[in-house]
Amino acid sequence: MPLNTSKESLKVTTPSVCFLTLGCKVNQTESEELAQLFHNDGYNVVDSSDEADVVVVNTCTVTNTGDAKSRQGIRRMIKAHPDAFVVVMGCYAQTAPGEVLNIEGVDLVLGTQDRGKILELIEQVRKEQKPQSNVHTIWDAVKFEELPLMEGESRTRATLKIQEGCNKFCTYCIIPYARGPVRSRIPENAVAEAKKLVAAGYKEIVLTGIHTGSYGEDLGEDWNLARLVKELANIPGLYRLRLSSIEPMEFTPELIEVILSSPAVCTHLHIPLQSGSDAILVRMKRPYTLREFKKLIDELNQRLPGIAITTDVIVGFPGETEQDFQDSLEFVRSCHFAGAHVFPYSKREGTPAAKYPDQIIKKVKEQRVKDLMEVARQSHEDYVEKCIGQKEEVLIERVNEDGTATGHTRNYIQVKLPARKDGRAWENGELVEFIFEAKHIWK
Repeated sequence: MPLNTSKESLKVTTPSVCFLTLGCKVNQTESEELAQLFHNDGYNVVDSSDEADVVVVNTCTVTNTGDAKSRQGIRRMIKAHPDAFVVVMGCYAQTAPGEVLNIEGVDLVLGTQDRGKILELIEQVRKEQKPQSNVHTIWDAVKFEELPLMEGESRTRATLKIQEGCNKFCTYCIIPYARGPVRSRIPENAVAEAKKLVAAGYKEIVLTGIHTGSYGEDLGEDWNLARLVKELANIPGLYRLRLSSIEPMEFTPELIEVILSSPAVCTHLHIPLQSGSDAILVRMKRPYTLREFKKLIDELNQRLPGIAITTDVIVGFPGETEQDFQDSLEFVRSCHFAGAHVFPYSKREGTPAAKYPDQIIKKVKEQRVKDLMEVARQSHEDYVEKCIGQKEEVLIERVNEDGTATGHTRNYIQVKLPARKDGRAWENGELVEFIFEAKHIWK
């Protein structure tokens, strides 16, 4: 965390807190927001390997493996900090609070709600001297929970959470049960925080949420993601606005027009595919066809040449035949993605797909992952190759000891800039235009 971590000051003046964050970028954002909450209350935020008075473990439950890793992380932190007050929060804590509370050494269990009350709940447990769970049924959640603005030292990229929850219930996914129904952030609050981030010097803001594209569903007809993006993109001084994962059926004509017409919106979109077989998409309960998906990809490429489109694909879903998989390989090739995250299907208890009888054996899934990752690698290299000779803009995120610098372009290519010939040092947060060459490709 970009806050004071001086051990001397910790021992003399203030209590300390450390975080272990598992899972997705939303979890990371929420941990950073809670770190700010502790900081505002006089705590120093330290590394997870340092001594701490309070330990917060932010858990993941996206797969059964995620649950196991969460339990391992909890026990590891308890062992490393035997005298600390231990809080467990996040998705696994929400779906299995009893399991978490039964782990010896856990003092407080939060879920994915009431995280803003963490300080008063810690004091309550300390007074009563008895471990407690403060997890409530997720279906009672009706409002987006506001957490404090992050005020770290970094001035490069900030994440702005605008939405919570998911109403879609794909057959493989436990997240709706962990995060509850869609709750959108009040637009005035989202815009106000974005303005504060810009005023603090951040060059890029990333919009994120559990199901970002559903923003506004609970706010009535006046607000949707397109309108919010338009409002944010017009903030003076905001150089980049990056959208996190958006589902294909949520690219309305209005949203597409905003993306095309707003110079601040980055030319990179992440659009989950999940399978290149229509039959598997139906079993997954994904509400689109391959024809609809390809039509969207083609329109975006045609109207915004050079756009980087990345995706997610699950292989080895129950019932996926060899022909289904070959269809997926061919479809991914045809889309010319700038990048693809490939995952083997992982059974998650509590979801419909976990009960499907035609599960795919591990060896087959591993081979399919390998085959599709090779297609994804080639597709990425092809995209990067097309960028060579083009003028690009990089936001410097790290300056290295040898004078080189690394960062991402607007279309989310990670690049490395050589040391400046004039001897001047690169600076974090600096925006640099350059002609992209093979030497800039980050490896």
